[in-house]
Amino acid sequence: MDPSFERIMGNQDRHFQVQTHAPGPQGSLPLTPELLREAPSGDLFGWSQNVGMGWSPGRLLGRQVLVLGTQGGIRNEDGSPAALGYHTGHWEVGLLMKAAAEEITGAGGIPFAGYVSDPCDGRSQGTTGMFDSLPYRNDAAIVMRRLIRSLPTRSAVVGVATCDKGLPAMTIALAGMRNLPVVVVPGGVTLPPMQGEDAGKVQTIGARYANGELSLEEAADLGCRACASPGGGCQFLGTAGTAQVVAEALGLTVPHAALAPSGQPVWTEMARQSARAALHMAEAGLTSASVLTDAAIRNAMVVHAAFGGSTNLLLHIPAIAHAAGLKVPNAHDWAEINRAVPRLVSVLPNGPEYFPTVMVFLAGGVPEVMLHLRKLGLLDVNALTVTGQPLGAVLDWWEGSERRSQMRRFLQESEGINPDDVIRSPEYARASGMTSTVTFPVGNIAPEGSVIKSAAIDPSVVDEHGVFRHIGRAKVFTTERAATRAIKTGGIAEGDVLALIGRGPLGTGMEETYQLTSALKHLSFGKHVTLITDARFSGVSTGACIGHIGPEALAGGPVGKLRDGDWIDIRIDTRKLEATIHMVGSGERPGTPEQGAAELEARGPHPMMAADPDLPDDTRLWAALQSVSGGTWKGCVYDTDLIIRTLEAGRRALAQEEAKS
Repeated sequence: MDPSFERIMGNQDRHFQVQTHAPGPQGSLPLTPELLREAPSGDLFGWSQNVGMGWSPGRLLGRQVLVLGTQGGIRNEDGSPAALGYHTGHWEVGLLMKAAAEEITGAGGIPFAGYVSDPCDGRSQGTTGMFDSLPYRNDAAIVMRRLIRSLPTRSAVVGVATCDKGLPAMTIALAGMRNLPVVVVPGGVTLPPMQGEDAGKVQTIGARYANGELSLEEAADLGCRACASPGGGCQFLGTAGTAQVVAEALGLTVPHAALAPSGQPVWTEMARQSARAALHMAEAGLTSASVLTDAAIRNAMVVHAAFGGSTNLLLHIPAIAHAAGLKVPNAHDWAEINRAVPRLVSVLPNGPEYFPTVMVFLAGGVPEVMLHLRKLGLLDVNALTVTGQPLGAVLDWWEGSERRSQMRRFLQESEGINPDDVIRSPEYARASGMTSTVTFPVGNIAPEGSVIKSAAIDPSVVDEHGVFRHIGRAKVFTTERAATRAIKTGGIAEGDVLALIGRGPLGTGMEETYQLTSALKHLSFGKHVTLITDARFSGVSTGACIGHIGPEALAGGPVGKLRDGDWIDIRIDTRKLEATIHMVGSGERPGTPEQGAAELEARGPHPMMAADPDLPDDTRLWAALQSVSGGTWKGCVYDTDLIIRTLEAGRRALAQEEAKS
């Protein structure tokens, strides 16, 4: 026999004695004649399985609570890896789930646990793995809801998740369970290294090395230390951190839950608090629909603006609203809120001081920001939270709480950081030049709109009136790989407009292009380059980066007609939050938007533009379904009624064609 086969099979001698029967659990099920006559067989067999897994027959009548998480990897008892997870964000989630389960058990309940692990956008940057990133969110939410419904005896759900797609998927899933008590447990954040770079900047070591701005030794050292603690989302307020902030702003978490340091006592206690909240909701008859209202959605958008959150939440908050059966916010709603709400949080990656997210937590996190927003009259304080208390009562508690005073004092005394420098008053924020978060450029390239995190444009390229202006020639790319190669090899220069087209949902599943945005931020000339695309950005992206351009190129959008050398005229007013993006001709000098529109109208699509040949069928199906349902500006959701109507119309059209032939 081949030696490799022998190695695979190993020594089998000790495995030949096989037990064929077992005595079974001791005791008896708490059955009654009524249960035997009336209860579904699944309920009764469920009890058999519960005791088969070791649960005491005498404790089968407790309230059943599902603890649903995104745990990944396999941890040994000492925390070391038996098998790695995809990312730190879900590596320690099991500890939160265990703490919640222990609390449920201690209260006489019966905890169940289910898992739907999640991918890492950082790990898949620049790879074909990114084609599955945003579609995963929809799929995971569906699977999570199926798991919830597949435990018919559950009386509440505790959802434990963090990071870019896992937490939005969990929040969407729970929003759809309108008649159940639900609580979200954010998975927390990892710590920054004492010496080194955060997990956002460190993702640029390749581009900086290629441009001679970093040595091999420096890159190797920085890359090793960036994730300084083993669990939690990245240290910056990207999509992972923003999703936690939004979950709390929606009222779906206990107070001061977002951005807690993973693995620490305050973090596990938050899971215990969440379990108690879920049990209280079940006892009080409160459900997801009690908390998730139009007012809660608006509160979340207000807090998103005050934090300067990731633009990816423009995809996720509408999807949460859709799942909850609420009004879906549109670009006008976002613009209105961002004009009214000051940005108050000084945090990575936006600044002006680059505090990591754990410092935001110590400064008071979401409730501290909400205290300022309440004074400005920007919140609906009657919105209910999962504690059973309205937001106003929660903020009253927070304002005078020992928790608030001790954490802010700890930040000041132990870290030497004034908490009011992290979470600023509106007056202080204004005086330090902090502008509102996002702006929505429109123009002949983006007739349906686009988005830019205007708060993150480098201040040195914004004039004294708060206006960013760039008129430059386009360099057009139809793959991220080609654009990245151009940045690394000198193909992109100061003054260029880098146009990446055909990378929206139909092209790549709407890939995230942080590989490009991060390189531009951390290269010396990058602040003088504007990026425009129908793809999306990581929440840690900064600079003049315009994404979500609609219609996307492969859906016939004019951005798909751009050519090398076209003049692009971009104007972003970071104070008034007004912006335009136009193609203004292709001659020796720039022309007018009208001339550019006429030229685009006469052109066909870029000859190199096509859906990525490696795009999986799963993602192609997702792209088609979300496109029918309203596309990116509706949150890339599945509108079931609209999809069914479209299919029926298509079926009728096909039948008519067949009848004619």
